[in-house]
This record gives sequence, C-alpha cells and structure tokens, in this order.
Amino acid sequence: MLFLDFYNSVLNISLASYDDLPYPVKKVSFKKGDVVTTYGQIERNVYFMNHGIVEMTIKSYMSEKIIDFFFETEMFCGLTSFLTQLPTDVQITALMDCEMEIVQYDDLMNAYNVSLDANKFGRIITEHGYIRKSNREKELLTKTAEERYGEMFRTRSRYISNIPVNKIAKYLGIHPESLSRIRNKMNS
Repeated sequence: MLFLDFYNSVLNISLASYDDLPYPVKKVSFKKGDVVTTYGQIERNVYFMNHGIVEMTIKSYMSEKIIDFFFETEMFCGLTSFLTQLPTDVQITALMDCEMEIVQYDDLMNAYNVSLDANKFGRIITEHGYIRKSNREKELLTKTAEERYGEMFRTRSRYISNIPVNKIAKYLGIHPESLSRIRNKMNS
C-alpha cells in the first residue's frame, strides 16, 4: 500500500493522485542497519512504511531498550520531537531494507493552516498512535512475556522471521534464552 492509498482509506475519500494531497510526499529508501532518526536529532519527518521494518529504541540507565517495531502500512517518527521540535530521546533504525514515504514537518504545518482533511488525518493518526502506546503500556503491566509474544506472533507472524531473536526478547523485556523457551513451548 502506498501513502496515497493509506490517506484515502483513513479519510474514506478518493484522491486520484499525489498532486491532490495537501502536502508533498517524498519517497526515501534505507538499507538494513541505517539509522533513520538518531538520538539527539530534531525529528523533521513523519514516515509511512511501504516495505520494511524499523525498530525504535531508547537509552536506559545501563542499556538500550526497544520501544516498538513499525511495519508496512504504518506511520511513525520520533513523535515527541516532531511535535515539540526539540531533540529526540529515541532512535529509529532499519532492520531490513526499507522503502518509505515522508511528509516534512514544515509542509505538514503549512497544510494544517489551510486543509481540513490534513487536520483530520493528523488527528486520526495521532489518536491511533496514542492508542497503540496505551495498549503497549497496559500489556507490559498486565500480561506475561509469553502472552505478549503470543499476541505479537498472532498479529505480526509474517514479520517475526525478519527480526533477530535478541531484539524480540529485548522488546518483550526478557532474555533470549527465555524467549527460546517460550517459542519451544508454543511449538510443542
């Protein structure tokens, strides 16, 4: 799915071409291992994933934690930095070769001033981002690592093989050996 299709589906409209969008959209590519957004950078883009997977990490006292993974047809960015235009405390890294489309901050802010559709789309996407983060927080507080992995496997099984086991374990907040036990239990 391309960003234009996603935009149309979110707003339930039928724009015919990218020229009809309230802001310009640019295609970009990243190779596996490329940093999309680095710690301390001011986030100037919001990304739509056409193909690939990225991880979002944050530095902890003694290590780096994986906050989330983003997959095809999802939008992402260092949102706090994007909204405040202050340096980000997260890093976004490509876990495989990625093709994305971006909307730049200034273009989005200009569109907000003149387009009701741009405002509605931005509100809906921000709401979805809040719900996603709220659900992740609830899962961390109420579900076991095995339950969280089971949910990840049910909803993202086609992507899991592209994510290294140690990264999935880090995302779940467990050791890779514990994840191996969970996977063995699920496969038996």
